[in-house]
Amino acid sequence: MRCRLVKDYRFEAAQTLPSLPGNHKCKKMHGHSFKVEIAVEGEVDPKIGWVYDHAEISRAMNPLLEQLDHSYLNEIEGLENPTIEIMAAWLWKKLAPQLPGLCEIVIHETPTARCVFRGEF
Repeated sequence: MRCRLVKDYRFEAAQTLPSLPGNHKCKKMHGHSFKVEIAVEGEVDPKIGWVYDHAEISRAMNPLLEQLDHSYLNEIEGLENPTIEIMAAWLWKKLAPQLPGLCEIVIHETPTARCVFRGEF
């Protein structure tokens, strides 16, 4: 049996998007309450009945959350232009070596706007 587990995380951060045209509102300093979904997929181990220990996902994600939460994202290496697309790829590069079966990262910057990334570079 194959299943996908999804674990949600939240953080608050400020950003500017310096690559946007001069009068775009997101070029100015602003912030979001981000929601991140980390999905891992695999075969259910018949002995224990699960695909993955959720604690493993948190062990990989928590150091990144400490770096992101209440930060100015542009000051983090690799996030100098922190669009949600770039943030999703940044997270993938950090998490993939630690999370076998990582299959999707979704970053919500508002309740109605999000990026879905499946590791295709």
